This record gives sequence, C-alpha cells and structure tokens, in this order.
Amino acid sequence: MKNKFFNHPVANIYSKPLSNSDVSSQILYGEKFKILSKNKNWVKIKTDFDNYIGYIKVNKFNQNFNPTDKVYKLKTKIFKKVHDKFLPTSNYLYFASGVSIKNFNKNYIEFEKNKWIKKSDTKKINHYEYNFLKIIKLFLGSKYLWGGKTCKGIDCSALIQIYFYYNRIFFPRDSKDQIKFCRKKRDNKFSKGDIIFWNGHVGMCISKSKFIHAYGPKKKVLIMPINFTIRLIQRTAKLVVKKISNIRKY
Repeated sequence: MKNKFFNHPVANIYSKPLSNSDVSSQILYGEKFKILSKNKNWVKIKTDFDNYIGYIKVNKFNQNFNPTDKVYKLKTKIFKKVHDKFLPTSNYLYFASGVSIKNFNKNYIEFEKNKWIKKSDTKKINHYEYNFLKIIKLFLGSKYLWGGKTCKGIDCSALIQIYFYYNRIFFPRDSKDQIKFCRKKRDNKFSKGDIIFWNGHVGMCISKSKFIHAYGPKKKVLIMPINFTIRLIQRTAKLVVKKISNIRKY
C-alpha cells in the first residue's frame, strides 16, 4: 500500500468500481491516499485524511509530493505562461487543495510544469483558520451534490468537514460517522457553532437563530431559521434531531 497524491483538480470516489455506481465522495488535488487494490480501469483507495475507502479511475498519480501551500478561495483559475504572459485556462483548483510550489512570479506560483495559480488565492500549508463561519459561508449558494466537496457541488456532511480538512484536522466524511464521532452538547440551547444531526443530515448554527446547511430539497447551500428547519425536516422527512454538538470541541 504505497502512498500516492492526487494530481488532478477533483475526481469522484465511487462506491463500486463502476461509472454508474453511487458517488460517495470526491478527492481533491494534493490529497494523500493509499492504493488498496487495482485492476485495469479502477483503483480501490483509502484516503489518508479521513480513512475514506472507495474507487477512483486509474491514472498517473504523484508519489513524491510535499505540499507547501493550499487554496484559500472557493476556486482558483489555472493559468499557463506564454511569452511572459499568464493566460487563463478552463481549469481550476478548489478550496483547501494542497500544492507544492515549483517556481515563483510576482503574482503567481507554479505548482506543476507551466501550471500557475494566483499567489493571493493561497495560504501556507500550516495556516490555521479559526473562523469556521468564514470557511463554511464561502459555500453559500453552491449547488447541493451528493458526495460533492467543492463549490461545483457539495453535500451536507462535506460542508462541515471542509473546515477541518482545510485545517488538516481529522473529522469523518459521512454524517453517520460524524454523529458517532461528535460529543453531545450538555444543553439544548442553540448557539453559534452548534452542529445539529438528524439521521442522514447535518448542518451548523451560525447564530442563536440561524442555520446553514447543504439542503437537498432546495438543491443548494442556504441559511434558514433553526426552529423552522427542525419543523420542516420533521414534517417532510419524518426525521427528528438526534444530537447537538459544537464545532469548537474539535
């Protein structure tokens, strides 16, 4: 089981080695993983950050990689340098992706041969963002996507996990594992940073009365009143709150 690093902007992790199987998660540029097994078209992997197991398509992956910086914007455009001019491509790297700087320019950094991103869109790899709302609110309006982890599409559990992934602190990927991992809050009074769990759904309080989540029925990340949301989910999905924790505990 050799360590590898993912060297493409983003890819789906499938539950089975089939393109029409469920997308259970995604892997971002710079993520470290181990190959558990492989066949002609697929590799079974285990991600290093959260021990997530699934299948990605066979490709050439980096083996020697030392991330120096990480993306601190929802997405950063990839440029190519032609005659001292930086020309935009159609590709991006996404929030929290880790890169290894190969070369510098005044305003750009090169992370692969003739692949450049804006220096202002990055932070050092050891940068710690204490403001969890600053990160989670970045995704407001992003499309809901089961298994998604980027602004192109994100699901409810990834919206919580992305704060921890940016800071490189372990936190489970799926809500069923997050609810087991998180410690229960002693009281039921809502406050900023509270993580509310249902069976199969999770979101976070941004104040005593407001709540942010990637909400499937509305197909996007949005802010809603806490008590209204609880009643709505109980009425439409027949689910009740199972646990309340707080993001500051981890």
